[in-house]
Amino acid sequence: MEMKVIAHIRTDFGEKFGIPRQSGLAPTRGRIVFLPQYRDANALRGLEGFSHLWLLWQFSETMRDDWLPMVHPPRLGGNTLMGVFATRSPYRPNAVGLSSVRLEEIVFDEKDGPVLIVSGADILDGTPIFDVKPYLAYTDSHPDATGGFSDAVRDYRLKVEFPPALLEKIPAEKREALLEILAQDPRPSYQDDPARRYGFRFSGVDVRFTVQNGVLTVCEIAE
Repeated sequence: MEMKVIAHIRTDFGEKFGIPRQSGLAPTRGRIVFLPQYRDANALRGLEGFSHLWLLWQFSETMRDDWLPMVHPPRLGGNTLMGVFATRSPYRPNAVGLSSVRLEEIVFDEKDGPVLIVSGADILDGTPIFDVKPYLAYTDSHPDATGGFSDAVRDYRLKVEFPPALLEKIPAEKREALLEILAQDPRPSYQDDPARRYGFRFSGVDVRFTVQNGVLTVCEIAE
């Protein structure tokens, strides 16, 4: 079976570290740019009526020939093994990711053809997109669903201290997303060294911070 790449997504995430653990957890922005052969406005006819989309994409940075039947979910501290099919780990038989995003706008007049502007993406910049599908609330939403082992850690958050002088180095429209990403604690749970300085690339800058006693303190914004 051949999977065709139809587009790439452009986001503020320059590396895996710092990306939200699931889609929709932070108001991040993304642009889905179709490959030339798929830049056909007819293929998007009717899509403007949907508020959310499903994206099917490739874990392009973690491609490998083998797979792991059991993995260590980061939020469980890195010491607990779970079956890969009970997680959203990238180390799967097929390196395919699934994300639900909000469709903010369809831009038809750009040089790249029809471009989808989305929010809530948890995807690395440049990631290949295999497919775009409409989200159907009447069948895709299950309010009574249970979340297994993830329910116990879904509300975990840090207090974020972000000095105003450093926050001003972040574009105003991207600050809310960055603050939410930091509050959700981008570190693997097994890393808890208060003396360690962590960092990740976001929107073209390096965001560097420390964590101690449940408080994340941003200490540097570097070009």
